[in-house]
Amino acid sequence: MPSNVSHQPLSNIKVLDFTTLLPGPMAGLLLAEAGASVLKIERPGEGDELRRYEPKWGKDSAAFALLNRGKKSLALDLKDPQQLAIIEPLIRQADVLLEQFRPGVMDRLGLGYSAVRQINPGIIYCSITGYGQNGPLAGIAGHDLNYIGDSGLLSLSTGPSDRPVVPPVLAADLAGGSYPAVVNILLALLARQRTGEGCHLDIAMTENMFMLMTWAMAQGLTSEEWPEDGNELLTGGSPRYQIYVTGDGAHLAAAPLEQRFWDTFCELIELPEEFRNDGVDPQRSIAAVREIIASRNAEDWKKVFYGQDCCCSIVKSVYDALREPHFHMRGLFDHVLENEDGEELPAAPVCISPQFRSAPDKVKSAPALGAHNDAIIKTGS
Repeated sequence: MPSNVSHQPLSNIKVLDFTTLLPGPMAGLLLAEAGASVLKIERPGEGDELRRYEPKWGKDSAAFALLNRGKKSLALDLKDPQQLAIIEPLIRQADVLLEQFRPGVMDRLGLGYSAVRQINPGIIYCSITGYGQNGPLAGIAGHDLNYIGDSGLLSLSTGPSDRPVVPPVLAADLAGGSYPAVVNILLALLARQRTGEGCHLDIAMTENMFMLMTWAMAQGLTSEEWPEDGNELLTGGSPRYQIYVTGDGAHLAAAPLEQRFWDTFCELIELPEEFRNDGVDPQRSIAAVREIIASRNAEDWKKVFYGQDCCCSIVKSVYDALREPHFHMRGLFDHVLENEDGEELPAAPVCISPQFRSAPDKVKSAPALGAHNDAIIKTGS
């Protein structure tokens, strides 16, 4: 369904965004893509740290461009009382304030929830931190790897003990920070329609990781047999959910979990009958499948599994995935960014339904640092 920009669900919502790097900016991007007006508050001269990351695309990093398209930028020194005063009228007009400093930082700047609420009782004040606004760990510094480690999630599959593998996804930042922030902001906006009151949302990335481990919690809490590293159904302990290496070094993602899929998989690869009852000795079955998959190249296996109902596919590189016709047919990369040099870059897709997104033919870019200072300071909005 094509989007109708004038009727985007958040078209009347104003967001003040004090965040940097990934969790808050991604949350702001999702809100902006649904129509919200997002104003980034950045440090003069430096701005969001992500601007300086490599690779660059124009003056700033490509990652910054992907995460901050369609936003505005106001560069202010929040420690300067005169510049801080510019924030007050913006707070009065705002619906949402996003911040991800450690607890207490915004209070010291005079921008904590209590102070902001005095100016605007209806504001939705969303704080994203690693461990929450209170508790013994609240003031501890950390990054995604620490958060998934402290939640137990990292222990479920770290790879070989002598060569542990760093996960490819910043799960805590995104699934523990960005997405819960947006969900709770939307809930708070709905609640405000009934009460007129805003609230303070305390988004703790580490504790939100537990929702990703329901299967592990269910197993351990009921049987006291806690999941072991890489040895469970979904972490490498079963031949039915496994990554196998083909003869030419490619990877086969095999996920024939259900019995009907497993039966089809076994037939297609001609697995000897003695290994098909994988409940007897899973490691023995894994070894047998591994040997078979290694006997043929990826293209051969593509032909074997093509059109078959067994949940198997050759792992794509990012390069190949970005060129997959299926995604382009669905309009996933229709948005295009353009920088100050006239260069174009496909915009990062977002999980906003097409009917709520901005029109795909509109070129959107990330703002230069302080690009909107003159207009905002002059008008106060």
